[in-house]
Amino acid sequence: MPERTTRPVADRQYNLIGYTRPKSQFLKWVGSKYRYAPQIADAMPHELERYVEPFVGSGAVLATVAPQHGLAGDTLLPLMEIWNLLKADPDALLTHYRQLWTEYCTKPKEVYERVRDEYNGKPNGPDFLFLCRACYGGVVRFTKTGAMSTPVGPHRAISPDSLCERMREWRSRVMNTEFVHADFEETMAQVGQGDVVYCDPPYACSQRILYGSQDFLLERLWHAIEGCKQRGARVLLSLDGTKKSGTVRADVVAPDGLFEREILIDCGRSMLRRFQKRGQNMSGETVHDRLLLTWAED
Repeated sequence: MPERTTRPVADRQYNLIGYTRPKSQFLKWVGSKYRYAPQIADAMPHELERYVEPFVGSGAVLATVAPQHGLAGDTLLPLMEIWNLLKADPDALLTHYRQLWTEYCTKPKEVYERVRDEYNGKPNGPDFLFLCRACYGGVVRFTKTGAMSTPVGPHRAISPDSLCERMREWRSRVMNTEFVHADFEETMAQVGQGDVVYCDPPYACSQRILYGSQDFLLERLWHAIEGCKQRGARVLLSLDGTKKSGTVRADVVAPDGLFEREILIDCGRSMLRRFQKRGQNMSGETVHDRLLLTWAED
C-alpha cells in the first residue's frame, strides 16, 4: 500500500512554484476541483513536458496549471464542444448564452426546462453551457438513457457580462491545450516520457449518477495508468477518500505497487450530498479526497 500523508493537504503550504487558479469558475460543475486545484498542481513535478487530463470535466486543474503544451479529453461531446468553441469562437458561445439568459430572467423555470428538453433532443455545447450555469448546484445529472435530468437551480445564473470576463481569463489559460472527444484510454495511450497526467475520474462511491458515468470501470483505469508509468510518465489520481468527517473510508483499493504516495485533500462538504439531502442537516458530511501519485518524492 502507498505511504499515506496523515495531515490533510489543506494544512500544508502551497503555491511553491506559483500556481494560481482562475479568479472564478467558468463552468458550474459539482465535483469540480476549483477550490483546491492549486494544492493538486503543487503536487506535480516542477517541469512538465506535456500536461494531460483524460477526464477534463470543468477543467479547474488544467486552467490552474495553464500548460504550454496540453492535451485534455472527455467522452461527453457537448462538453468538448464548449472547450473547443472557447478557443476557436468564444463570441458564438457568449451570444447564445446571452440570448437564453435574457429569456430565462423573465421565466427561469419555463425557459430552463425548454432548453433542457431541446438539449436532450439534440445535445450541443452552447445549450449545455447555459444548463451548467442554471441547473441546481451544477449537478450535471444524466439518466441511463443519456437525458439530462437536473432541475433548475434556485440561484440566478451569472450574467453574460460576468461570463464574458471568465471566458476571457480561461481562454488565455487553455489556448495551448488540445481538446479531444475521446475515452480516457485513447487519450492516455498518447502519453510518453516526461508527460504528467492528472486523472479525475467519476468517483465510485459518490458520482455514479453524474455525467453518464454508470458504465465507468476503475479496472480499465488501473491498466491505463500502468501503461503511462511504463512509458515514463508521472500520473496523479484523485479518488474517493473519506466521507462523514473522515469516519467512513471509501472502499477503493489500488493495485499493489501502482502508486508510491498518497495525500489526503480536505474537500469540505459534498455539493452532491447537499443536492441529495436538500433541507436536511449537513453536519458530519465533510469529505476528503485521496491524491495518489505514481512516483516517490523528488
